[in-house]
Amino acid sequence: MAEGSISRRSLLVGGAVAVGAGIAGFFVARDKWAHSTGTIAGANGYGDPTPAPSGEVLSPLSQVPVGGGIVLAAKGVVLTRVTGSVKGFSSICTHEGCTLASVAGGTINCPCHGSKFNPANGAVVHGPATLPLPVVPVAVRGADIYRA
Repeated sequence: MAEGSISRRSLLVGGAVAVGAGIAGFFVARDKWAHSTGTIAGANGYGDPTPAPSGEVLSPLSQVPVGGGIVLAAKGVVLTRVTGSVKGFSSICTHEGCTLASVAGGTINCPCHGSKFNPANGAVVHGPATLPLPVVPVAVRGADIYRA
């Protein structure tokens, strides 16, 4: 081999290192962008790019049936009223990110693959989901339910 020439092995190793560094740089930059814009995905990888501000009125309390709940897909929330208090959960299924459809039959129900969640705590009652629904903090003030 001539002096100053690059071996095939050196070229391949150098290329692999460059590709790996590029991939790592992409993920670091994406994470910094997500934190700076508030676009953080949940544990299941599905995030809401425009999270609603706290203090937003979600629903009149009278619209959430005692012993049941409602899905407010446009607001990203499921509201339940089964333990004497109002609870809020994400309206996105933790299995594959489908929007939850209903609170009926004693569970919060996903129409895509049949996952069911406990309306009192968001725990999985029936899979294929394995992670509970993320809690959305809510508060009752007067006759309305607010995002806390």
